[in-house]
Amino acid sequence: MTGFHLAQINVGRLKAPVDHPATSEFKNNLGRINALADCMPGFVWRLVGEGGDATDIQPDADDPLLAINMSVWSDVDALASFVYRSAHRDIMRRRREWFEHIEVYQCLWWIPTGHRPSVEEGLARLNLFEQLGATAEAFSFKNPYPAPDGRPAFPVLDECA
Repeated sequence: MTGFHLAQINVGRLKAPVDHPATSEFKNNLGRINALADCMPGFVWRLVGEGGDATDIQPDADDPLLAINMSVWSDVDALASFVYRSAHRDIMRRRREWFEHIEVYQCLWWIPTGHRPSVEEGLARLNLFEQLGATAEAFSFKNPYPAPDGRPAFPVLDECA
């Protein structure tokens, strides 16, 4: 075990409320995709609300359609395997059906092993990434930074059109 894990946040603005028929396929696949994440090598933790997923967590009281997802992984490659090389990829390719376009919607950062990032922490990292681009405090798959313990992180160039 190393001294650091990788945290990630991604947000999206739904085109309709999560319980609306227009987003039903998204909602209906959450359990399957979350169960897949939970079983993936390198998975550590994910943000979960009272409904078993994060759809009932409101990161912005002024924007009830803003959805949030956060998770923690052993490293960049473990997260990339889930995001780009599992059944998650097929759902992510359909995101435009359910979500509006947001320019900056995801970032990654290193956390001490055992730490669970709060929603506020995740949103602050995303804001930092939006303001400054990739830094050691918030970065992307394409521009990762090594872990603070020196463990390298290699760019992930998989794309999900």
